[in-house]
Amino acid sequence: MTIRKQVGLILTGGGARAAYQVGVLDAVAEILRGEGWAPKRNPFDIICGTSAGAINATALACRADNFGEGVQKLMQVWQHFTVEHVYRADSLGILRTGARWLSLLSFGWLLRQWHAHPPSSLLDNTPLVTMLHRLLDLTALDAALSNGSLQALAVTASSYSAGEHITFYQSAHEIKSWTRSQRRAVKDQIGVEHLLASSAIPFIFPAIPIYCEGRREYFGDGSMRQLAPISPAIHLGASKVLVVGAGRMMAPPTDVPAFDHYPSLAQIAGHALSSIFLDGLAVDIERLERINHTLSFLTEQQRQETPLKPIEMLIISPSKQIDEIAGQHINSLPKPVRALLGGLGGTELRGAALASYLLFESGYTRELIEMGQRDTYARRQDVVNFFADQGSELEPALNEGTGAQVSLAG
Repeated sequence: MTIRKQVGLILTGGGARAAYQVGVLDAVAEILRGEGWAPKRNPFDIICGTSAGAINATALACRADNFGEGVQKLMQVWQHFTVEHVYRADSLGILRTGARWLSLLSFGWLLRQWHAHPPSSLLDNTPLVTMLHRLLDLTALDAALSNGSLQALAVTASSYSAGEHITFYQSAHEIKSWTRSQRRAVKDQIGVEHLLASSAIPFIFPAIPIYCEGRREYFGDGSMRQLAPISPAIHLGASKVLVVGAGRMMAPPTDVPAFDHYPSLAQIAGHALSSIFLDGLAVDIERLERINHTLSFLTEQQRQETPLKPIEMLIISPSKQIDEIAGQHINSLPKPVRALLGGLGGTELRGAALASYLLFESGYTRELIEMGQRDTYARRQDVVNFFADQGSELEPALNEGTGAQVSLAG
């Protein structure tokens, strides 16, 4: 009998693009059921999330004693999304935030009264607070960590105050915090404020205050300055990780028109957000692949002498350009939001990248869910192989809902 490896799940950021993750998770659950896994069994010991991925990660962690139910709850939310669940999309709400913010950029030097109380973001995401309270049962998270259904949960956010990338984590057992260049880990009781901070897309949503090690700091989206998205899972004990991306990892080059128009603000913003959400993950995957390749040349004794260890990875990412899909659904946004984005060039095809992060509308999210399912079923054998050494035999107590978990590695 071999030692069972701890499995980590990495859910990346991407705003409304995170619907793709739910399709992947639903297909993984279905594939594992087909391999004889009990529907309740949680296949992930360690769950890590960033931005909208942090919300999905925490929702799963809260239902770690019933993975199938957790996935279905996420499916219900993402299949029936409207933007009003995440941010105010009515005319008054847009005027109070977006229009006021754009006016400040244009005429702020004339409007002395805004100097003391400037608008904080393009959109008002207070509706998200209500949705999170309905979605999450944080008491159940504590129970899952206590009864062994889950070993650790981590969510990441970026501190505007300290200029650091912070990973907040909860664990079943004592795990020493870690510090690296411009990033560190803080053990904390994860709450709604951490998820609001982690998903606060820069400029789009307001920064969130969190008391971090005794002082108040303002945090924004965890994808900013995230140099090593997979690192938290490894620090928390994972030897193998399933990584679900929010953009194509190996996108082919696109044809660029010889005389293209000057980029709109939305096109530039979309490009910047793609850099924030997508580039760090690709670089981290390449780094781990190089480490794995190097370690493969070492003898067993040499591997024992190095602090590095091989990490088995399964990467699932969109097979199609999400920007193009978003461009087909822009008209489903409420008129006030379309008007706001239209002023930035966000309703044009070339500005669809910005809209792809804000399109919390069911037509768009359902299409991303379906793509996540298709992409995962296409990798069915890879999924089966990835979980093969986790075993499928369970103690009867788990099926009775106690949350106890025993895995026999084959």
